[in-house]
Formats: sequence, structure tokens, C-alpha cells
Amino acid sequence: MLATPGSLPPTAQDARWAYETKQDGQRVVAYLAGDGGLVLRARSGEEITGAYPELAPLGEALDTTPAVLDGEILALDDHGRADFQLLQSRMGLAHAPARAARLAARTPVHLVLFDVMDLDRHSLLSLSYARRRGQLEALGLQGPFWSTPAALVGHGEQALRATRDHGLEGLVCKRLDSVYEPGVRSRAWIKIRNMRAADVLIGGWVPGKGRLKAADLPGAVLVGQRSTGGLRYVGNVGTGWSEAEREQLAELLRAVETDACPFDPVPAVAGAHWTVPRLVGEVRYSTRTRAGMLRQPSWLRLRPDLTPEESAADLPDKPV
Repeated sequence: MLATPGSLPPTAQDARWAYETKQDGQRVVAYLAGDGGLVLRARSGEEITGAYPELAPLGEALDTTPAVLDGEILALDDHGRADFQLLQSRMGLAHAPARAARLAARTPVHLVLFDVMDLDRHSLLSLSYARRRGQLEALGLQGPFWSTPAALVGHGEQALRATRDHGLEGLVCKRLDSVYEPGVRSRAWIKIRNMRAADVLIGGWVPGKGRLKAADLPGAVLVGQRSTGGLRYVGNVGTGWSEAEREQLAELLRAVETDACPFDPVPAVAGAHWTVPRLVGEVRYSTRTRAGMLRQPSWLRLRPDLTPEESAADLPDKPV
């Protein structure tokens, strides 16, 4: 079951919803066979059990009771927060057991469990979220590499504020009376992603494809922020414009085009057109990688009110 992007439920309906922390990891369904066996499947249906050998003991956690559990595999940083970049080194190793075992010793994952779809060979899909959640918590699934974090009923505004204050990815709102609908992106589950905004300097662009290429319009702009070594590349932004804004931006980019790359070091971007970094823009993004790159950035607006010198990288980014 998948969540639909949205906003907090109305205050008058707050008590009808449960709130869970949105995790930045790999969604997984765990099949406990009841004989000690465990099978993990990704959203695509691909079996990924071999990529996470440290989760194998979960198969024995319920003794002889088989179960089908829903959850998210995380890699945690030194502050206990999910770090998707850390997790990426563990993904895709289902058929490389030796390497998976080495990485498991160095960067163990943690499985967060938040739903149960089948228990002791009885389907729970038609039960309400509240009843399923009660059954899940009663299983007491707390282990060295897995846990069942509590869900908060009501108090949505406080829950969302807490995720922002602690630098977490966001919040998932789940209606207490909702049944489990496999494969459905349901309005009964709502996801809210915490976004932040940053001022950036445009140092280049890459042509668009198809219609955009024929019209010589940018598909994405290459953006950076100032650091002690100069202009540091922090990513490319290819969404968030209206048609008129894209055309306006294309004219501005052509006016400041240059042969010299303004970024230090030069990013490996195929087909890049470089520009003198005079245009200041504001973008929003979800998180930063450990290298400072923006994840899931989108365009907000040009900032003609700021000079390039005023768009200093050292200013704290703003919540959106």
C-alpha cells in the first residue's frame, strides 16, 4: 500500500489519524515462514534477502508463527538518522553474498516495521489500520537490527513539527479505519515530505530533450554555492518551471554563457553549457548527501533581489 503526497488532515479530523515518521530507506515486505526462514521483497517484487544477511534472524523472531510484515530498511548515520546514501552501498547485492556480508559488518541496516498483512496464515488486509497496528505491536518485534516504532494517534501538527526539528524526512498520516490495499496509492495514507530552500548560483545548464531540445530550451540548470575554494557544484535542477519561466530563463542563460566552467572542481556533466555565475535562484530540496549535494531539488524562483555575493553558502537553509 502506498501513500499519496498531501498535507495534514483537517484539525477537526486529527483524532481519526495516526502519524508515523517518514523514513528515507528501501520499502520491503518481509515473509516469515514460521520455520526460521525469511524472504525479503522490494516494491518491485524482486527478492532482496541476500543483500541484508543481518536481518536473517528475524525469521526466528515469531518461532513457528508465519507472518507477512511491511516495513522500511534504513542505514543510520552517527546521529541515528536514516542516510539513503549509506543505504545505496547495500542495495543491489542480493546475488553477491560475500560482498553483502562484508558490508553488513561495516554498515549494518535497520528494519523499521509498521504494518502486518498476514499473521498465522490469516489475512489481515480487511482489518482497520488501528487493529492491524495493535496486532503488530503485540508481536513485540524488537531486535538487534529491527524494531516497531510507536505511532502517534492525533497531534498531527506536533508530530510534523518534531520531524522538522529533528531533521527527519517527513511524516506519514494513516487513517485509523483504513484497510490495507496492496499496490494502491491511497488517500487513506498521506505522506508529507519536509522540504528546505536554498539560494544557489547558476553556473551552467544542459539542453532539454524532444520539444525542449528543438526550441533550444534548458532541460536543467547546474547550480552551486560558494565555498572557501570557489563555487562548489551542488546539483542540477530540472523541475519547477512554468513554460514562460523556462523561456525567460533560457534568454538569461544565453546572455551569460561562457566557455569556462565556474565550478571547482568541474562536475562530470555531459553536454553542459557553462555560464558566468551571476544569476541567483532559490530551490527547494529534501535532504543533502554527505558531500553536500541537493537531493530531489526543484526550482522555486529567480532571486533578482540578491547579488551573487549575497547568496553566500554559509547562510542556513530555510524550511519550506
